Amino acid sequence: MLTSQLGISEGQAQSGAGLLFKLAKEKLDPHEFSQVESAVPEIGDLISAAPEAGGVAGALGGILSSFGGNANQLGDLARLAGGFKDLGLNADLVGKFIPIILAFVQSRGGDTVKKILEKVFQ
Repeated sequence: MLTSQLGISEGQAQSGAGLLFKLAKEKLDPHEFSQVESAVPEIGDLISAAPEAGGVAGALGGILSSFGGNANQLGDLARLAGGFKDLGLNADLVGKFIPIILAFVQSRGGDTVKKILEKVFQ
């Protein structure tokens, strides 16, 4: 879905999805994440394909996350942007990945699993 809709390589799609699922794993409680994982059994492989968000964006994400609240969301966004940059993708694509990933998860696990994952990206 990502490759055809966004015109990116399969590797970029897998790694970008992995970044989003990695964030979900960090943010959701284990029970909620296990529901997402049940709907997307290949999630472990996708997370493994995700780069470690580094550089200035990763450091900025860590600093912003330490402030909590909205700064936490900004920190998450900065980390994702850094990871996307490492993949050779424009940070603007983060916002395009999310609805595609949510639609994919909904097709696999229904509305309940989609709503669990939506919490991470709000």
